[in-house]
Amino acid sequence: MNLIMNLNANVNSDINPITAKAKRGFDIFFALIGLGLTLPLFPLIALAIKIDSRGPVFFSQMRIGRALPDRSLIFEMLKFRTMRTDAESVSGATWATKTDPRVTRIGRFLRKTRLDEIPQFINVLVGDMSLIGPRPERPGFYQKLENAIPYFAERTYGVTPGITGLAQVNQGYDTCIDDVRSKVGYDHSYALSLSSPITWFKMDCYIMVRTIVVMVCGRGQ
Repeated sequence: MNLIMNLNANVNSDINPITAKAKRGFDIFFALIGLGLTLPLFPLIALAIKIDSRGPVFFSQMRIGRALPDRSLIFEMLKFRTMRTDAESVSGATWATKTDPRVTRIGRFLRKTRLDEIPQFINVLVGDMSLIGPRPERPGFYQKLENAIPYFAERTYGVTPGITGLAQVNQGYDTCIDDVRSKVGYDHSYALSLSSPITWFKMDCYIMVRTIVVMVCGRGQ
C-alpha cells in the first residue's frame, strides 16, 4: 500500500476500539459470504462486458483511503469495467453524468444494480476498504474538494472508505462538486455512529438494507 502526505486535518478519532474490531470482523465475514455468493456471476458479467465492448473485464483506479493525522492511504480500487477504455483519454478525470456517453450498454446495467462493485469485496478482505463507509475519492479530485468543502478531509479520518455507505444510499453517485458537498454531512454522521458498538451496529444494518433495496430496484446510476 502506498502513502500520500496530503492531509492537514487536526482532529481526534472518536471510534470506539470495540467497534473498530467488530467492524473489521463484520467486514471479513460478510465479504467472504458476498464473494462466495457472487462468484458464479463473475463469468457471466465478464462475458457480457466482452461482448458489449472491447477492453479488459476489470478496471482498477487509484483512490484515497483512510486518513491518518499526517497522511492518507492510497490504494487501487477494483471494479468491473463499465466505460469505454478511452473514456478519459482526452478529457482527463471527470465525474460521470446520468446520461454519460462513455458508459457502455452493459455498464449502465451494472451501475444501476451496483454489480460493477462486486470485485471490491477483494479490497475489503485485504483491508483497503470496508463494506460500509465514506466513498473513496480519486486523487485527481481530492485537492480541489478539500479546498472547496469544509471538513472534507476529516470525513475519512480513522474511517476506512466503504463499498456502500450512508451518503451513497441516500444520494447515489457524484456528478459534480455540489453532490460531494451534500454528502459530507452524511459521512460525518456515520463517523459519529462508530463511537458506540450499538449505534454502529444499528447504522450498518440500516445501510445494508437500504443498499439491497437500491440493488434490487436498480436505483444506482
